[in-house]
Formats: sequence, C-alpha cells, structure tokens
Amino acid sequence: MDSRAPTATYRLQLQPGFPFAAAEAAAPHLAALGVSHLHLSPVLEAVPGSTHGYDVTDPTAIREELGGEDALRSLSRTARSLGLGLVVDIVPNHMAMAPLYNRPLWEVLRKGPGSPYAAWFDIDWEAGGGRVLLPVLGAPLGAELPHLRVDGDVLRHHDQAFPLRPGTEDLPLPELLDAQWYRLGWWRLARTELNYRRFFTVSELIGVRVEDPGVFDATHGKILELLDEGVIDGLRIDHPDGLADPGAYLRRLEKATGGRWTVVEKILAEDERLPESWPVAGTTGYDALRRLDAVLTDPDGARGLLDHHRRHTAAPDDLGGDWEATRRRSAERVVDHELAAETTRLTRAATAACASSADPELRDRAPWALRTALRELLVRMEVYRPYTPRDAVTVLTEEAAAEARAAFAVPEEAEAVDVVRGLLVGRYGEWPEQVELCTRFAQTSSALRAKSVEDSAFYRHVPLLSANEVGGSPDRPAVTPEEFHAWCARVQRERPLTGTVLSTHDTKRSADVRAAIAVLSQCPDRWADIVGEATAASTASGGGPDRQLAWAGWQTLFGLGEPSEERLSGALLKHARESGLHTTWTEQDARYEETVTTFVTTALCGSPGERVTELRRSLEPHIRANVLAATLLHLTMPGVPDVYQGGEGEYRALVDPDNRDPAVLPHPDPGVKGMLTAAALTLRRRRPELFGADASYRPLAAEGEAAGHCLAFTRSGRVLTVVTRLSLRLAESGGWGGTELPLPPGRWSDLCAPGRVFEGRVLLADLLGPLPVALLERAEDD
Repeated sequence: MDSRAPTATYRLQLQPGFPFAAAEAAAPHLAALGVSHLHLSPVLEAVPGSTHGYDVTDPTAIREELGGEDALRSLSRTARSLGLGLVVDIVPNHMAMAPLYNRPLWEVLRKGPGSPYAAWFDIDWEAGGGRVLLPVLGAPLGAELPHLRVDGDVLRHHDQAFPLRPGTEDLPLPELLDAQWYRLGWWRLARTELNYRRFFTVSELIGVRVEDPGVFDATHGKILELLDEGVIDGLRIDHPDGLADPGAYLRRLEKATGGRWTVVEKILAEDERLPESWPVAGTTGYDALRRLDAVLTDPDGARGLLDHHRRHTAAPDDLGGDWEATRRRSAERVVDHELAAETTRLTRAATAACASSADPELRDRAPWALRTALRELLVRMEVYRPYTPRDAVTVLTEEAAAEARAAFAVPEEAEAVDVVRGLLVGRYGEWPEQVELCTRFAQTSSALRAKSVEDSAFYRHVPLLSANEVGGSPDRPAVTPEEFHAWCARVQRERPLTGTVLSTHDTKRSADVRAAIAVLSQCPDRWADIVGEATAASTASGGGPDRQLAWAGWQTLFGLGEPSEERLSGALLKHARESGLHTTWTEQDARYEETVTTFVTTALCGSPGERVTELRRSLEPHIRANVLAATLLHLTMPGVPDVYQGGEGEYRALVDPDNRDPAVLPHPDPGVKGMLTAAALTLRRRRPELFGADASYRPLAAEGEAAGHCLAFTRSGRVLTVVTRLSLRLAESGGWGGTELPLPPGRWSDLCAPGRVFEGRVLLADLLGPLPVALLERAEDD
C-alpha cells in the first residue's frame, strides 16, 4: 500500500460550533477507534457562520472561525503524535458570491474585466452588456432604491456592500447604478439572465476558472503549501464535474502534489467507469454506497413496494409513478426553468460555433433550433457529463438523437440535432468556439443531471426511499450477491485505494436510516397494510398532504424511528419543495406547506404514526442485521472506507441540515455497531497489506437451502467477512437450518467474540448465532 494512503478515514464537519480545537480533542478517541486519517470538511476562509465551508471567500487563508492556521497546525501535530494523518476537502469549482468577504470578487466588481482577478471568475461579460448581474435584491430595483445608499466608495444595501467603480461616487443614484461593472437585480432574474457560471442553481456560488494555470496556482497555493510541509496528507476534490476540463485539472493537481492520495466526488452511472486518464485513487465512494445498499435489498419485495406505491398514490407515470418517465419530466422542467440562463448561454455557444465554422453544413442554423436540439439531447443524457469527444460519442447515442429529432415538426429543422451532436463529438473538427460549446455542454449537463435526478426525481418517485440516494438507481434498487462480488473484484483490480462511504454530509438519509427502510423490501404487503391503516387514521383526524408525500413521510418516520416533530418537519418540507409538485423553494404554497407540518404533528407524531413505530419495533432484529451487515461490508470491502462523524455507533440522520450538526465525540453509546466498527478498523490499521493495492478479494459461497442469505468473502486469504442478507425472509423460511460455509484452510478466530475459533465446514447457525455478522482472522501460524 502507498505509505501515504489512508487505511480508513473519519469525516469531521468543521464549523464555528466544531472548530479545529474540537477536532483535536476528538483525535485520541478516533485514533483508538482505528482510523488512520481524519477527513476534514473545507478549511479555507469562508462566509462567516457557514456550517459547511463550501462557500470559500479566500483560498489563500485558513478559516479564522475554525481557529486559523495555527489551530490547524496544532491539530496536525496532535494527530501525528497519535499516528493519524489529515485529509482535507477542497473546492476548486466555485467561491462565494459574497463581495463583502470575497476580496478578489470585490476587485473584479470594482475594476471590471480589467481587474487582475477577472480571470478567476467564469463571467460572460458580453452577454451582460459588459456588466455582471448580481441577483441580490429582494424585489425589483425600483422598490429597492430607497434601501440603497452610497457610503464613500461603497454602495450599501441593508447588510450587503458593493464596491463603486472609481470616479462614480458622486453621480446621482440612477446614473451611479448604470455606471458600475455590475448590475444589481431582483433575485428572480437569476433564472433567466444570470451571466456567470454558478454551482448548480445556487447563485450564491460563482464558478472559478481553475483551467487557467495562473488561477490554479493562486487558488491552490495554501493547500499545496500545507501538503508540502506535511500538515495535511491527502485531498478530497469536491464537484470536479463543474470544471471546464476535470482531467487536465487533476493531472495538474497530481503533478503539484507529488501524487498524494486524492479522491474525487464523482457520481457514476450504473455501468460508468471513472476515466482511466484521471490520476486519482478513485471516487469518494457513492458507487460503493449504491452496491452496499442494493445487496441488502430484496428485489422481489422492491417490485412489490412499487406496485403498492402506484396503487396507493395513483401518481402519473411522469410525476412519480415510473422512474424513467419521472426522471425525464424532471429534466425537462429543470432545463427549461431552473437552468434557463445556462441553456441560453449554451445556445449562444452553439450559435457561435456554427457561425465561426468554414463548413457550409453548419450555416443558417437558427438559434431557436439549436436550443431545441441542445435541450432534447441534454434531457436524454444517462450520465452526468462527457469529458472528451469520444465520451460524447458514447453518451450521445444515435437512439437519443433519433428521439431528439422527433421533437421537431419539420424534418429539415430536425437536422439541428445532427449538427449539435456532430459539434459535440468532434465530427467537424476542433476550433475555439467548438471547444467552448463542448465545455459548456458538459458543465450544463452535470448541473442538469444533479438537479433533475438528485434534487427532483428522487423526491417524486418514492416507493423505496433507501434506493433514492446520491449515485443510486431507484429503478434497480437491488443487486445480487454475484453482482456485488463482481463489482468488488473489479475495484480491487482497477482502483484498490478508491474511497468508499455509507453516510456523508450530502446523503439524504444516513446509512442506519436507509438500512431500516430497506427492510421494508422484505415485507411489502405488510408495509402497505400499515400505510393504509395509518392513512385512514390520519384522514379521520383531519387529513394531510397528498398521498405521495405521505408515503414518503411514513417511510421517513420508520427510518428515523422516533416521532421528532422538528426533524421530520424539516425533512418533509424540504422533500415537498425539492419535488416541486405542490410547492417549491422559490414559489412556496403556504397553505400546502401548512398541511405538511400539520401532517407531521397529528399523523407522523400522533397516534396514526404509532402503527409505523410499532412495526419498526417488531422488525428491530432485522434492522439490526442490515445495519451491522452494511457496516462490516463497508469496512472490509475493497477501497478506503470513510466513517462519517458519529457513524461508528448508531447514527440516524435525515437530509441536511439535519446531518451536519456539530459532531459529538466520543459517540455516547457506540454499542454493538461501535464494537464491530472498532474491530474492523483496528484490523485494517494493524494489517494494512491485507486490504491495500496488493491485496486480493475472493467470494466465498455457502452451501445449503439458505445459501442465498449469506454474503461472504476473504481479503488476502487471511480475513473473512460473513454477513446475513434479507434476514426477515430467512426467518420466515425457517432460518439457516443445515446451511454451511466451507471455510478456507486454517483456524479462524472471531474478532468480535474472543475465544471463538472455527475450522473446516461450519454451520451458519453456529457462526452467526451471537451476531448476524462475523469478522474472522486466520491464525498467524497457519
């Protein structure tokens, strides 16, 4: 194993309420747990009060609210004294659109395109008539004029401040506003008129042009200094898909870091591979998360839940009834509405590419036709983005093009699809305008995929919420043990030091919540009966929101396991707004949202919800089996596991901000899960060679009538993982009976139950008697 690569990491969410000093105080506990590195959320200067740190304001300084650089160095020294390293999350794609705190941006707004910092930010000056739109006003400009005032060389608006272009300070206010390098506008204008690249649809984050070598050096200098001095050891790269050329960026980064362990937050489609040319250890682990959840989900029961969901909600296919139809409808809404400004910029790029080409086939292409072609190709993308023209050939299939052409009424106009596709796959060659089009298409595609799938369709198609996770495939919520083994074997061959996760700051539900919900796939009829009873009871007590949201609400209560009004209300209101079916973040329906909060209070947290919590109590042994199985698989499968803060013990969290609370360490009650986590992590740290780049992964098959309920594999012939799958189905069929697991040669000690030793063929009823999982190590003298 690379001596600089972690054996396991532990993610800490730094924020003013949990600064470097708190992480330093937790370090002894985490060292004893068995991880090799602390994984820190962003450490660079950010907007004051930020609880996540992705809104960077100064990439050259360590965040003072966390204690500053001295505190980070102190944390590093303490960590090293305990045998721990540091991995840090960095954000190359964007910075905060907060001029008061972002000094480089302040200078750009003061001096315009002539500023030395103008190259930092991805602004389309031409589209804005030489000015950048700042959508920061709460109402149209006329209504906000009384709240604007000049204060020396600063323009103030409530608690916001903007620099004035030199020499304009004494102009009358209307003229002064027109004379700036920026245009203050109503926040609603961002949807259609924004002329800077942002993070997804978050106008408060402005895109950074790290493809420029000078910008790369300026924005990475501090992090590279900390790496060079040994303060930190590795990197997690946030959102590489937003970059103009992720591959080129990662190659530059690899050269600058000397090849330090680096993983990228890349969401892969089901059969998609990380580009081979990317010099990284792998992903942050959402591809592993999907397989871990899916192998513990019953495929037949998941189909049963889908049928019950359709009957109960009567949702139209494209509004939640069918996954693919729902995904497509969501993509169409996002590209036309939330990403309208991005689509307009993309259309300008396509028009410029056609106009600048010498090929007559590209001439006389109407912008509206190019826009339609771009829209129809974008909504049919099955991956987040292409990276090269070869990628574009693969993902922009002829089948997709044929469907896109059908959107045109006139066949001659449908040729725009072939023109756009030809430009994107490089059929006409390469020139600056064509490269710009390909770059903008890829960036827009990734934003569209994230917003339409993760932040829309996942909240509309809800038969089994545990399948609706980042990187997941709700249309295929289960995988077989054979598929799981095949994937693990491939990871060990191709990217053995990739990251793996179960819970993150971005997961919509923590691993333990998903593990509980997945049990419902083993009892779909029973669940449908409970929902029917609870629905009838809640209707009798005053009704509630639509049945689609209610179905999701009952599952959320089941997963959380406790009737917490505050947490459930927050999660369901976010669910309702993200789905956009009855209310949204920007067009809130107060009456509908009131029914949601009333439903939480009177139904989920009232007597109707007791039916759901009673069901959960009856299924606790099977929930426990899922939780422990996911935990052990995660900690022993190929890759470098990342444990999310608090996740070493029972950890039930819902979507952010619920999952970003300051860490409470050590875990107050780690229980059996904590014991299992410590045993696996300690083993990884003690015997890293058994899990690293030169290790092996071998499936082990059980024999007997219940063999399908056992998932087992060895690592390097010396560690054996055994877990129970679908334990409720197993119990209903009579248990393990005579099912056996033929162990590899040698004496195998149970690391979770000292004194238990096994050899030869072992009855699973004996092996998995005390716990539904087992972690065995072969004796050293065998």
